[in-house]
Amino acid sequence: MCGVVGIAGHAPVNQLLFDALTMLQHRGQDAAGIVTCHNGRLFLRKDNGLVRDVFHTRHMRALQGNYGIGHVRYPTAGSSSSAEAQPFYVNSPYGITLAHNGNLTNADDIRQDLFETDLRHMNTDSDSEVLLNVFAHELQKLRTLHPTPEDIFYAVHRVHQRCRGAYGVVAMVTGQGLVGFRDPNGIRPLIYGSRVTESGKTEYIIASESVAITALGFKVERDIAPGEAVYINADGELFTKQCATDPKYFPCIFEYVYFARPDATIDGISVYKARLKMGEKLANRILKEWGEDHGIDVVIPIPDTSRTSALELANMLGIKFREGFMKNRYVGRTFIMPGQQQRKKSVRQKLNPVELEFKGKNVLLVDDSIVRGTTCNEIIQMARDSGAKNVYFASAAPMVKYPNVYGIDMPAKTELIASDRTVEEIREIIGADRLIFQDLEDLKDAIRIPKVPEVSEFDCSVFDGVYVTGDIDQAYLDNLQRSRSDLAKKKKDGYIDVNIDAASVDLTGIREE
Repeated sequence: MCGVVGIAGHAPVNQLLFDALTMLQHRGQDAAGIVTCHNGRLFLRKDNGLVRDVFHTRHMRALQGNYGIGHVRYPTAGSSSSAEAQPFYVNSPYGITLAHNGNLTNADDIRQDLFETDLRHMNTDSDSEVLLNVFAHELQKLRTLHPTPEDIFYAVHRVHQRCRGAYGVVAMVTGQGLVGFRDPNGIRPLIYGSRVTESGKTEYIIASESVAITALGFKVERDIAPGEAVYINADGELFTKQCATDPKYFPCIFEYVYFARPDATIDGISVYKARLKMGEKLANRILKEWGEDHGIDVVIPIPDTSRTSALELANMLGIKFREGFMKNRYVGRTFIMPGQQQRKKSVRQKLNPVELEFKGKNVLLVDDSIVRGTTCNEIIQMARDSGAKNVYFASAAPMVKYPNVYGIDMPAKTELIASDRTVEEIREIIGADRLIFQDLEDLKDAIRIPKVPEVSEFDCSVFDGVYVTGDIDQAYLDNLQRSRSDLAKKKKDGYIDVNIDAASVDLTGIREE
């Protein structure tokens, strides 16, 4: 999962891009990058690390220009090489930079075709570089010095024809303008906004989440529709067009469960309200399965993403809601970490229990989901060590049984605790006295709202194994299994990637400071 942003302004955008990426930091903590354009030259800074650590004063001063794009990343296949930090750049045609959130499911086939037919060289294993070269090649075939909006939209149309999978993209065509587009199923989110400057000129922003728009003082215009492209030319004029032949709404349901900030709105649906309804649905399920004599004394969320659901669950059950774990906010998300030992070690560094909220009580712990189950086991043990009489566990999401192929680095299927186990077997493994999961249909109902009738179905592949792009077979999943195993990740992370240090290099019009 990644976060992208693009800004077309009438004044330097370096600080705006930095602030936007900070607002999207939850979507990726592995690497960050910004590229800006000024007088036909590109200025790039990207590296591994958090936004605040990648960009120092000297870097910000070097990022000149009124147009730019940015990216925050965590690896979709376990790699932490700085060579795959984005944005990516290709010099022909025009000089194009691109940042991508999602995953192409046919990247290997396209990569081979790009080399053998289109004569294009890829320098990384990233599918984002593949997507960039497809877009660039389709634009180059038009052989025009000054591409029109229709030329840009044609290139996006060809991307939709050639690429499968999920993608929310921002790209900058040097000297021409800024473009954003979304996959035909709308799996990954993308939204745009605008603001009018004091001089009366309009500036535009495209981002993965609405929070990056509103925090910068822009007004949200609307979500970019599945298959649609938005283009802002060098004169600041906005153009939009549907570029897919059969677009449909299948947004990733895990955005609402876990990834998006609660104050975000995706496809017109409030993430906060959706999580409140998840808590309501889960409370009703507890009453149905455990009865009104459930014996729960207190509801405690596992911070942070489960807090909203846990609060409404407690309200529905008429039970006290308490903060029983204090979070160290300087430790990253645990399921992003590559090794099992590192993951287990980080849990107790990340959370510290407030013992008085556990001692002698029947505690219901609420989490957004259960993936490996490792952290659940550790947290339940922490509750017992703090004196809890009984520890019950509730997941605001259904059982995660299948790998994600659309840009979420979930583990290999064999590492998913629910892949081939019953609820009772999972309960025993994590050490809970009771365990309950959200029902999938209840989860969908929690997100659907009457005023957005077009969003009625979702990509729920991690729960039901149905891949909406229709191109995923067992061979693909077997290969994914091999690439995503913890052992494979350790081997890949141990590989020393030799790259030229481009700390102050200026080549073919692109400068990295």
